[in-house]
Amino acid sequence: MIDLHSHVLFAIDDGPPTLEGSLAICRAAAADGITVLAATPHVRDDHPTRPELMEERLAAVQDAAGDLIRLVPGGELDLAELARPREELLRFALAGNPRYLLVETPYYGWPLGFADQVFRLATSGITAVVAHPERNGDVQARPELLEPLVAAGALVQLTAASVDGRLGRRARETSHTLLERGLAHLLASDGHEATIRAIGMAGAAASLGDEALARWLTVGVPGAIVDGSELPPRPPSEPRRRFGRRR
Repeated sequence: MIDLHSHVLFAIDDGPPTLEGSLAICRAAAADGITVLAATPHVRDDHPTRPELMEERLAAVQDAAGDLIRLVPGGELDLAELARPREELLRFALAGNPRYLLVETPYYGWPLGFADQVFRLATSGITAVVAHPERNGDVQARPELLEPLVAAGALVQLTAASVDGRLGRRARETSHTLLERGLAHLLASDGHEATIRAIGMAGAAASLGDEALARWLTVGVPGAIVDGSELPPRPPSEPRRRFGRRR
């Protein structure tokens, strides 16, 4: 599996404070079956991450992890950060692919201009990967809020702990609603520590009860982002499955 959202880098945001904490995440990810892990530190007012620091920490963690796992760069950008010059934004390109940026969904409220910002990125050749919208209260009440974003070119990333219920019933149900409506495209851990919001990608994928869909979310789409290939089409859904249970 490929995990394109994690806070694995130490002493940079609200992830682990030490290199050992970063290595604990790497070990947990590898044990869960993850072969590629994106380091996507927050880029926002309270964590004003500089690309040079992200790159420095990434190199340090990869050197310490060795062949255990492959780390790739990135950043989780607040909407306000999208006003940066294009060359600055691309220092945080997801998996180092200049065609993708990971954009953070706010946990409270829904920005009226979200779709417009996604469209402006798309016109400049950048696809927004919208992180964890299923955890936003407005989206939980109105999943259709994501339709204009996807129509404008965005991909939607669900958190593994939302999909399998670790983050509560509403996040789980919203995740599955988005999947049923074709409004979700990849699964990631958003892991901050090895034991807090644990990686759990394998369990979340299994909870879907649809092996082909799970592989598309955890290998097909994220793999295409990593290697720069075209996104694979979504496989047909299992007709007898809903919310990971037989109808």
